[in-house]
Amino acid sequence: MKLVIKIGGAALDDKELVKKFARTIPSLWREGHKLVIVHGGGAALSRTLKQLGCETTFIDGLRVTDAQTRDVAVMVLAGQLNKRLVASIGAAGQPSLGLCGGDLQMFRATKKQQPDLGYVGEICSVDAQWIERLWNAGIVPVVSSLALGVDGEYYNINADHMASACAVACGADALIYLTDVAGVKDAEGAVIRWLDVKSIAAMVQQATVSGGMLPKLEACIKALKRGVARVRILPAEHAEVLPGFFSDPIECGTEVIASSLATNC
Repeated sequence: MKLVIKIGGAALDDKELVKKFARTIPSLWREGHKLVIVHGGGAALSRTLKQLGCETTFIDGLRVTDAQTRDVAVMVLAGQLNKRLVASIGAAGQPSLGLCGGDLQMFRATKKQQPDLGYVGEICSVDAQWIERLWNAGIVPVVSSLALGVDGEYYNINADHMASACAVACGADALIYLTDVAGVKDAEGAVIRWLDVKSIAAMVQQATVSGGMLPKLEACIKALKRGVARVRILPAEHAEVLPGFFSDPIECGTEVIASSLATNC
């Protein structure tokens, strides 16, 4: 099976969670699964910007990114966080290679226009041949959420959307989002185990979901519409369930399902 796993920025801040996640990667690889790890780093980026005296503004869960913020994002995401995650996976026994989306021009982007957030881009193409080559060499790609624009500039990409685009491009069987929350919650605060995409628009309108969950659910919908069979939002603290993802029942998190599949779940 082909599996894209996105690990969130807040989860990356917890060294023990990162170690727990990293220990699952060799097991998944030994089972024959081909993996891509996509990561953001919003928490560390916000912290570094604050240390530098830079303000951070979000619109609908997306960071407004001026040139200075973009340059700090390259430093934090493609540098510190990416290499730390690669080191953890290597220490667990699995060869991996850290990249940003601009490397090998693997992920290309255009500037996001509505709303204009500065150096924030949307993925317009993915060259999945490089992912296949790394897989064939026994290497797990670990990709930070930056892409090269058609204008030659680096763009900050929402990591949820980048993982979705990656999953579509490489024909992934499943896309998993590891987060610092228990899953998608209903108006009463209970985790929704099965979330039909048809219900999401109403939840957004009623503000049942907001903030960073908005781009995540948008990314889930895109992945399902473009052929990814399964999309799951899982709490990172339960990363140990990953090796049994395709074979064992999973009781935690939220599975986002296409309407046509709703009667089967």
